[in-house]
Amino acid sequence: MVTSSVTTSQVLITQGIDIELSFNQAMEGIGISPDFSHLLWLPLPMLLVLIAAVIGVLVTVWLERKISAAAQQRIGPEYAGALGILQPMADGLKLLVKEDVIPKRADGLLFTLGPVLVLVPVILSWLIIPFGQNLLISNVGIGIFLWIALSSIQPIGLLMSGYASNNKYSLLGGLRAAAQSISYEIPLALAVLAIVMMSNSLSTIDIVEQQNSAGLLSWNVWRQPIGFLIFWICALAECERLPFDLPEAEEELVAGYQTEYAGMKFALFYLGSYINLVLSSLLVSILYLGGWGFPIPVEWLANWLGQSIDAPLIQIINGSIGIVMTILKTYLLVFLAILLRWTTPRVRIDQLLDLGWKFLLPIALANLLITASLKLVFPFAFGG
Repeated sequence: MVTSSVTTSQVLITQGIDIELSFNQAMEGIGISPDFSHLLWLPLPMLLVLIAAVIGVLVTVWLERKISAAAQQRIGPEYAGALGILQPMADGLKLLVKEDVIPKRADGLLFTLGPVLVLVPVILSWLIIPFGQNLLISNVGIGIFLWIALSSIQPIGLLMSGYASNNKYSLLGGLRAAAQSISYEIPLALAVLAIVMMSNSLSTIDIVEQQNSAGLLSWNVWRQPIGFLIFWICALAECERLPFDLPEAEEELVAGYQTEYAGMKFALFYLGSYINLVLSSLLVSILYLGGWGFPIPVEWLANWLGQSIDAPLIQIINGSIGIVMTILKTYLLVFLAILLRWTTPRVRIDQLLDLGWKFLLPIALANLLITASLKLVFPFAFGG
C-alpha cells in the first residue's frame, strides 16, 4: 500500500490536473464510448483558443487606446463610454459593415488570399502555447520551432497583398515586410536555440518545467539576459510594432501593403497583428519568465498550508495560479510593447536592417557559443 501511494503521488506531481482525461472519464461514466468522447473533446480546446485569442485582441486594443491616451493626452479614448470601451467597439462595428472594395486592376484571388495567409499561421501558432502543464492543445516535440516555421509564412501573405494590390506603395510595403522578417527571424531563431540547448528539448512544456525547479531564481531570463533582449527586439520587429513598423510607415507609404484594403480584409491585418503581439508576449513569458510558474516554489506553498503536494487543493491552486501568472506576465510585456510604440520614434529602413544584420545577428551567434561553453563548464546550471 505504501508503494502504491508513493507511485500515485509521483504521477500526480508529474502530470498535474489533466482536463482531457477528466472529460473522457466523465463521458465514459454516462455511457459514451472512449472514441466518441475523444471526438467531442477535440473542438473544445480549439474553440477555447479562438475565444482566448479574440478576447486577448480586444483587451490589447483597449489597452493600446488607454495607454496612448495617457501618454499623448488624447481625450476620446480616456472618456468615451465606460473606461473608453465604446471607441474600440465603434471601430469594430465600422469595419464589420464597411463595403469590401477590390481595385479594378488588382489580382482578385491573391488580393483575397493575402489577409488569410497573414492571419491563419498566427492562430495556428496557439496550438503550442501552454497555460498549464496540461492546458494546451498539442504538446508536439518541436513546438517552439513549429512557431518559427509558421511565423515565416506571414511575410508571404504581406508580399502577396502588396503585389496583388497593383499599387507601388503597397508593393514597397510588402517588400519591406519580407526584408524585415528575414532580417530578424535569424537572430530570433538563434536566441531560441540557446534556450533549447539549455532545456534539452524543443517542447514548450519541457522548457517551462525546466525553469520551475527553484521558483523565480530558475527562470531563463537570469541565465539568458542577452537572449531575452534579442528575442524581445526581434519579436517586436516580427509584429511590426514601432519603432519597427516600416512596412506600413504612414509618412512614406500611405499605409503600406494594406493601402488598397477596406472592410473586413483590412480588419484581418490588424487582427493578425494584435494576435501576434499577444502570442509573442506569451512566448517570451514561456521561454524566459517561467511560463505558468509562480515565483515561489509550489512545495513551499504546500508546506505553509499544511498539505501534501499531491493534495487536490494544492493541485487546483497550482493550476489556477499557473493560468493567472501566464496571463499576468504576458500582459506586462504587452504593456511594455504598447508603451514603446507611443514613446519611441520610427527608425529608417537602413537603420532597421543594420540593427538586424550587423548588430543582433553577431550578438546572437556569440550568445549561442557562450551558452554552449557554459553548458559544458557548468552543466548543473545550464542543463548539461
